Amino acid sequence: MQVNGLNIMVDCGIPQGRDHVIPIEKWPVKPQELDFLFLTHAHIDHIGRLPELVKRGFHGEIITTHPTKALIIPMLRDAMGFLSLSESSITALSQTIDNLSWGFEYNQEFDLRRGIKFKLGCAGHILGSCFIRFTENESGRSVLFSGDLGATDTPILPDPDKAEGADLLILESTYGDRLHEDRHQRIQRLGDALTRALSDRGKVFIPAFALGRTQELIYEIDRLFSDPEYEQAFPSLNKDHRPSVFIDSPLGLEITEIYSRLSEYWDKEAKEIYSHGDHPIDFARLYAVKNYKSHEGLMDMAGPAIIIAGSGMCTGGRILDHLAFGLNEGKNDIFFVGYQAAETLGRKIIKYGKRPNGYIYLDGKRIDIKAGIHTLTGYSAHADQKGLIQWVESMGKKPKRIKLVHGELEAQSALAKALRHRGYSVDD
Repeated sequence: MQVNGLNIMVDCGIPQGRDHVIPIEKWPVKPQELDFLFLTHAHIDHIGRLPELVKRGFHGEIITTHPTKALIIPMLRDAMGFLSLSESSITALSQTIDNLSWGFEYNQEFDLRRGIKFKLGCAGHILGSCFIRFTENESGRSVLFSGDLGATDTPILPDPDKAEGADLLILESTYGDRLHEDRHQRIQRLGDALTRALSDRGKVFIPAFALGRTQELIYEIDRLFSDPEYEQAFPSLNKDHRPSVFIDSPLGLEITEIYSRLSEYWDKEAKEIYSHGDHPIDFARLYAVKNYKSHEGLMDMAGPAIIIAGSGMCTGGRILDHLAFGLNEGKNDIFFVGYQAAETLGRKIIKYGKRPNGYIYLDGKRIDIKAGIHTLTGYSAHADQKGLIQWVESMGKKPKRIKLVHGELEAQSALAKALRHRGYSVDD
């Protein structure tokens, strides 16, 4: 975005699946010419190219919320570990990014420069996620970037704030063509699924992103283990029968610790649970798998067990080892609790797991899919079509134009149609 002589960029992520990557040298503005980079949240598909941007000369200011600032460096250090960078280079890039970054509070308007103001609203997607509204003082023109909008009733997180309207709304559309399951029954469905899956003493593998999804799962498993309502409904998950739960993700463990320190940004329910002495993302028989030796031992260990490991789309990380060892075992189960982008291994397992004698290739080796494959869509961190439309309709001022981003073509087309039906102007 170019306004009043300022070059402003919103997010700088690594695409996932088959999304096209535009080389930085083909961008309309050079990295060193960018004045500000705003970050809506700390997922890698929104911050992952930051190290490359800095290496190419970016030295402007990075603006985001306080929780996102706390999460940026752990997320990027983990991502840079997969690149051909020395430890000294990773440390130097991390320090530079941290020095350029500034955290701001929600729902306060701040002066940027040259007559531009901005305000960050809670997007309810992950801890610290925000939408951003820019206003030009002289003309009153405004642009609103939704970032990734979360669904309501998400564990730990407040619901998305209402936003003021804008002349132009840049709106995400990840689930613009579908509706989620009723989230109010989500813990019940998780309890039912775990009870069935663990009845044969197998393992349940849950591919989960280290940031956001892992903490939600821990929270809801804690509810199953400690809430009297669920103790009666699922006796096989409680007390002497309680299965062990393993977080097999060093980054997931680090992010969970950061979530614990940022309790002031939790929702009312999580704060209430904590105030009564029950830490909502910690419980007995929750184990941290910190080193690779423990990870290897976990693969050899007999069930029953619940193993949460990254990455969420099975594109890397320790989940790949668990799939290689356990996908061809009939008593095991895989729970997919988030969006699986096209061409990712997660999408392929869901697709071919439905077919008789289905299989996938992992590191060139054919693996038959004998484990149970389950998709729990109520765990999406993105608002569905209804949620997106309700968020737009809640604005006091109707957006003059809407531009859809961050979604596959089918999702964008369906959401555009639904918005136009309600009288909104949506760009082609």
